[in-house]
Amino acid sequence: MTKQLFFQALTKFVIGLALVMALLFIPAGTLAYPQAWLFIGVLFVPMLVMGFVLMSRSPALLRKRLDAKEKEGEQKSVVHLSGILFIAMFVTAGLNHRFGWWTAPDWLVIAAAIIFLLGYVMYAEVMRENVWLSRTIEVQEHQQVVDTGFYGIVRHPMYTATLILFLATPVILASFWSFVIMLLYIPIIVKRIRNEETVLEQELEGYREYKQRVRWRLVPYVW
Repeated sequence: MTKQLFFQALTKFVIGLALVMALLFIPAGTLAYPQAWLFIGVLFVPMLVMGFVLMSRSPALLRKRLDAKEKEGEQKSVVHLSGILFIAMFVTAGLNHRFGWWTAPDWLVIAAAIIFLLGYVMYAEVMRENVWLSRTIEVQEHQQVVDTGFYGIVRHPMYTATLILFLATPVILASFWSFVIMLLYIPIIVKRIRNEETVLEQELEGYREYKQRVRWRLVPYVW
């Protein structure tokens, strides 16, 4: 653990927390938005725990996860589109709470929170399985194909986990309109996966054979 890595992680955590709160509570016009507080809890508490675990056990992986600078031109556009989508989703959720447009019932909000946490567990397990995980698309030195655990079921389990998290988020926030917005993330992630597989086929030894062994990219028996 280094002080620089600690402060880098802490800074990103605080900025992320402040940004999410601003995007939710300012449009809502109130702090009395219990679903938003629930979402902040299920997102940032596990994130904080995972950050401390990575810092103590795998600081190199934490450093890679903090590096969000894409080198692929196509992927830069994907990241920008995703950012715009998330801003629209959060703002719409806040407005939905203020004006009561199309609100999810409490039982569905709780169910979505449970699904979100299960998605987080999957996310953590995928990080444990693949020490080469990065937020950017790249092939690292000495990288090998991982085909065990979730990687034996789908080729991109990290994206499966993030899709679960992202689609559960607007439901936790009790906003069906935000859920409609987040459905647009599906073609975005499909675009990212197609580009990533092109890079991996060209640069990662054994990836073509892995694709033949594991047929499904994101969801078994679907795609």
